[in-house]
Amino acid sequence: MTEAPNPAPNLQETVAAVGREMDAHRGEGKVADYIPALARVDGNRFGMAVITTSGETAEYGDAWMPFSIQSISKVFTLTMALSRIGEALWARVGREPSGSRFNSIVQLEAEKGVPRNPFINAGAIVVTDAVLAGRTSAEAIADIRDTLRKLADNETIDVDREVASSEAATGFRNYALANFMRGFDNMHSPVEEVLQTYFHQCSLRITCRQLARAGLFLAKEGQDPLTGERILSPEHARRINAIMMTCGHYDASGEFAFQVGLPGKSGVGGGILTVVPDKAAVAVWSPGLNEVGNSQVGTLALERLAARMGWSVF
Repeated sequence: MTEAPNPAPNLQETVAAVGREMDAHRGEGKVADYIPALARVDGNRFGMAVITTSGETAEYGDAWMPFSIQSISKVFTLTMALSRIGEALWARVGREPSGSRFNSIVQLEAEKGVPRNPFINAGAIVVTDAVLAGRTSAEAIADIRDTLRKLADNETIDVDREVASSEAATGFRNYALANFMRGFDNMHSPVEEVLQTYFHQCSLRITCRQLARAGLFLAKEGQDPLTGERILSPEHARRINAIMMTCGHYDASGEFAFQVGLPGKSGVGGGILTVVPDKAAVAVWSPGLNEVGNSQVGTLALERLAARMGWSVF
């Protein structure tokens, strides 16, 4: 006699169960302190939001509390750059894991000013340069903000000016990387304009609910499943997911793929955006970071959620 298949896990119940387990881990990790405005964030916060391609939502904890998007913004500027210049972008930035620190200048010199991938700082700065091209910094910042507002279906998303000022005041390595690439003719706009745009895009404030909604198009091959609007070509959407899988967590990208099995992108604000192809987008936030700069509790939550829901690209 054939056994009946196990029923699909209930999303609401699973998110709630994982969230309750994370309550015991709140405060673990170390809040980013090299950006003064981030150092004051309450490390005990934890939020999680899931939105499926059919529109079902499940949330837990501080899912509606805004946090600093930081490097997760690189997913959206990469989307914008591919929409603007397409495949030409790959002549200026690679697609390989770096194997070095996210702000390494040694690797950049060895590879003649072409960053290894779009998610290390040098690569993200080149992507921002592509988004900026032909515009002022203020115009590009507004475009990035408005793109995120549209994708998230929420007009409240905005730049945290204090964080942007903190980024600019402490971003000496980013200035070095940008000027170095300018020396190799891989920066086309003035360095100051590019970096002001970059610092502001990393300083956008967003909630888990908004972030999951904004990333949902990547779960449906570049099409917003709730509105039907085509955001990006299927090919480009697949490529972004591939780079998120291989490069989205810096030196822990392999470990994230091993433990979670899904494309994701982290930020030092404590957020992580994760894509479940054809099924959902997930956003978690917990400010305490592990030794490689990814949310410690957020990573654990994603590992348990993916396991219980049976989500994996493998």
